[in-house]
Amino acid sequence: MPVGMGRRPHRAGKVSELMVVPQMKNKLTVFLILLLAAFFGSQAFAGVLLSVKVAPPVIAVFDQPPCPGDGYIWTPGYYQYGDYGYYWVSGTWILPPSVGDLWTPGYWGFAGGNYVWHEGYWGPQVGFYGGINYGNGYFGSGFSGGRWDGGVFRHNTVISTVDRINVHNTYEDRSAVREIKGPNHAFNGEGGIKAQPSSVEVEASRAPHKGPTPVQVSHAQEAHNSHLAAHGAASK
Repeated sequence: MPVGMGRRPHRAGKVSELMVVPQMKNKLTVFLILLLAAFFGSQAFAGVLLSVKVAPPVIAVFDQPPCPGDGYIWTPGYYQYGDYGYYWVSGTWILPPSVGDLWTPGYWGFAGGNYVWHEGYWGPQVGFYGGINYGNGYFGSGFSGGRWDGGVFRHNTVISTVDRINVHNTYEDRSAVREIKGPNHAFNGEGGIKAQPSSVEVEASRAPHKGPTPVQVSHAQEAHNSHLAAHGAASK
C-alpha cells in the first residue's frame, strides 16, 4: 500500500543532561515529560527519554488530514506509553518554530532490555528517527513531504494531503512514494527496524535544535488525557 498518498525560539547553550524516566504506573510520568519538553522547547534540545519493558505495537496506516494553510509542516503520529500501556498520539500539522526548521520525529529504540523513547526535535536538517516508516514523507530517513525554498515551505502534493484553496506553495515529486512491506515496526533495534544513523543524521543530532512547540506539547497532553479517560481515570 503506498504510504503518504492515502515564538521566536531562544537559542541557549546546548543541554547536556539526558533524563531517563523508568517505567511506572503514575499519571504524572507522561505529564512530567511533556512539561520538560515544553521547557526545553525554548532551548537547544537534548532529549527526554522514557524507558519501558514492553515493545510498542506496529504502526498502522492512517489518513492524513488536509494541510490547513501555508507554512505548516506535518509531524507524524506515534505511540506513547501511559498508565495503561501504549496509546496513539495522532499526527498533526504544526507551524515550525523558525523559517528553515524541519521536524525529526521521536522514536522508540530497544537497548539493554528496555524500549527507550527518544523525543523529536526541530532543526535545519532531519536527524535520525530510528529508520521508522511513519509514512507521509517520513519513510525511515529524511523527509520527502515538502521542502524549504528560501523562506517558503513547499508541499509535495504526491505525498502530502493539501487543499489548494488554502495551500499555494506546492510541487510534485512522484519518486518520493514508498511502500510498507511486512510488519511496520514502531521501534529500532533487535526484533524491530535495524537501521543506523548516517553521517548527516549524526551531524543533525549534534547541531543546536529545539524541542516540541507548545502546540505539540498540548496536542500530546490531549492524547494522554484521552488515554486516561478511556480507562475511567481523571486527567492530569
